[in-house]
Amino acid sequence: MNDYGHDLLFGSFVTPVAQPAQHGVDLALVSEQAGLDLVTFQDHPYQPSFHDTSTLLTYVASRTQKIAVSGNVTSLPLRPPLGLARAAATVDRLSGGRFRLGIGAGAFWDGIARMGGRKLTPAQGVAALREAIGIIRDAWDPDQQGPLNHEGPFYRIEDGDRTPYAHRPIPIWVGSYKPRMLALTGAVADGWLPSIEYIDGGLPGLADANHRIDDAAHEAGREPAAVRRLMNFMRASLVPTGQGFLDGPPEVWIDRLTMLALEHGISTFLIGGDDPTTLTRFGTEIAPAVRENVAHARR
Repeated sequence: MNDYGHDLLFGSFVTPVAQPAQHGVDLALVSEQAGLDLVTFQDHPYQPSFHDTSTLLTYVASRTQKIAVSGNVTSLPLRPPLGLARAAATVDRLSGGRFRLGIGAGAFWDGIARMGGRKLTPAQGVAALREAIGIIRDAWDPDQQGPLNHEGPFYRIEDGDRTPYAHRPIPIWVGSYKPRMLALTGAVADGWLPSIEYIDGGLPGLADANHRIDDAAHEAGREPAAVRRLMNFMRASLVPTGQGFLDGPPEVWIDRLTMLALEHGISTFLIGGDDPTTLTRFGTEIAPAVRENVAHARR
């Protein structure tokens, strides 16, 4: 059993399409009504058919009462870190502590460049993300007084305004797959947020990624359990329509999610597909059964 000791969380992974306008909001309300813990939204600002995710998160937080919200994952190259820190703290304070910061180094660089962002190499993207996470945490630190100043390879801030402070420490979850990004995740992140469809090598690849995160955490003087392990399932169907990891009836989902929790330490499961019926059954039938199975095994 590979147990990092986190409580299990269940949520949705929503595509923020702009038509119909209430699409994402409606799915967030369905997710909350189904008892899910978290609703997350893809962030692709260069996709004209999508809402702006940062704005959508704020609106969703205002329309819901209990469910946590996050980008999945926020595109750092189009979000300056100090501005992102202030936006995150604002939503967190207004929502009573329901914001989580999912963040990535960037992909789809041509789209980023079309929006005015700078085009980086993969290595530069990793270095910029590490630098940005340091700025964000500095901006949120209530023990720091006065303006924020930073001079780094990718970001320069002079007399930056730290306020508003975060409602409480906001978890930073990093979307990562390659060795450099996995090492960054283990060293500085509060969570690892990949999609199962993108992990090279299937379950053996998942085990290898976990080991890399664990090793990097140890090297940074942290416990591996400091990094929550999350997982997106971009394609999930309650009908056996294909070869997806979660294609099949609820019993298949329950068995496979229980296995991921016990054998790989995954403690947060986020379901894509944007189907209200699937989300409802995920929250009301599948999540309670997985929680029961894992609790029994842990006992």
